[in-house]
Amino acid sequence: MPLKTILTTQLRLRYPIIAAPLGRGSTPAFLGALAREGAFGFVALGHIPEAELRQTLSAYIASAGGADRFGVNLVLIKDQTRRLETALDAGCRVVSLLRGDPVPYVRRAKDAGAAVFWTVSGPAEAERAADNGVDFIVAQGREAGGHLTGEAPLMTLLPAVVDAARGVPVVAAGGIADGRGLAAVLALGACGAWMGTRFVATEESGSHPGYKQMIVASGVSDLVETSLFDGGWPNSLHRVIANSTFERWKAAGCPPNGSRPGEGERIGSFPEGAPMLRYNVSAPWETMDGDWEAGALYAGTSVALITEIEPVGQLLARTSAEAEAALRLNIDYVL
Repeated sequence: MPLKTILTTQLRLRYPIIAAPLGRGSTPAFLGALAREGAFGFVALGHIPEAELRQTLSAYIASAGGADRFGVNLVLIKDQTRRLETALDAGCRVVSLLRGDPVPYVRRAKDAGAAVFWTVSGPAEAERAADNGVDFIVAQGREAGGHLTGEAPLMTLLPAVVDAARGVPVVAAGGIADGRGLAAVLALGACGAWMGTRFVATEESGSHPGYKQMIVASGVSDLVETSLFDGGWPNSLHRVIANSTFERWKAAGCPPNGSRPGEGERIGSFPEGAPMLRYNVSAPWETMDGDWEAGALYAGTSVALITEIEPVGQLLARTSAEAEAALRLNIDYVL
């Protein structure tokens, strides 16, 4: 039988699975595929010019079948008030917040009738999120790819966050790529799983095909924690697949910002035509020209479990079936 949790009930989902924002990889087609299959995804708004945001969101709304069938993500390293207002005015009613001070954004989103997700680093921040009326708390374990927030591995962090959340539903993130991971976090008190790296390697994601293949080919030993890719998001630790940019910097003795090899070097162009420079924060997207491999190849430890690029629908069905089987096996074992 389908896995039913407060997450599936409140967001009207078939699966208790959320796709993390994948930068430019979270295209309208990708989020539309998730919505049609009964899951949910977020699009990061930070890279979308404010003047183009309403028009861009209209494409997501059309593809997903409604403004409430996907979520918008705001990283609060700068003022995101206008982006939030534009998204709410467009009808978006699910908002995800990360870093900075989410409290004013929580209040504004809640006033508009939106459901709010707040990604927390640990129990203390979870208590603050609960006190401010969020609908879901996202506990990001240290196994995650991309920009790291969690202060401990998920096995330890998740139960502590669930306790601190005082009844607010918690979604687990970091290192989850299959049904065994989903079953494990449900057993630890989560209402669902938030997966990023696994969804990069899907047929529908808008990530670069070579990036997808590197996710499949990589293991945990190929990953590094670094703050190297800081163009547009300084001083933020992230986990990536070690690539030519990282190896070149390491061979140079790991020099500081301003003295790194190839700084100011163009490795590609953004869709609007602006140059993408080496060390930029952006992950390579499907149509990126130039040296895509030199960009930030975000990936979590779940690469150890990813062996193929598969369709979103197949991934969701398989993950759910695996989770149900794992939960039944554990119950039978205990009994």
